Amino acid sequence: MKISTKGRYGLTIMLELARRHGDGPTSLKTIARDKGLSEHYLEQLASPLRNAGLVKSVRGAYGGYILAKDARDIKAGDIIRVLEGPISPVEGIEDEEPAKQALWIRIRDAVKDVLDTTTLEDLKRHENDKLQDAYMFYI
Repeated sequence: MKISTKGRYGLTIMLELARRHGDGPTSLKTIARDKGLSEHYLEQLASPLRNAGLVKSVRGAYGGYILAKDARDIKAGDIIRVLEGPISPVEGIEDEEPAKQALWIRIRDAVKDVLDTTTLEDLKRHENDKLQDAYMFYI
């Protein structure tokens, strides 16, 4: 399974919104600038995320996007499915021999499990844990 830039950048948008939760709406221009990404491309990704009920747009001079739900309630799998479609490591597994079919299904299920049990809050917390570890001294 390969996650394209759609999935990776969509996850970037969502993680940035989770990090900035409580600070008001965040513009895609700000995210694009901070992450060195194309604002135009991020705009194309925001629409399906909004249509799926994952983000809300706020109009006006200080507008932008906010998470539509709590970061604990948004799974990485929700984001990837909206932008990439169904999760499948290979296509046409029905043409494979049974042993290989079983392998591909196990791989698919393992990937789904990781994506469906990892929330934006988990990803945000992971970064905070890394920062704390950077300042931890062991004797």
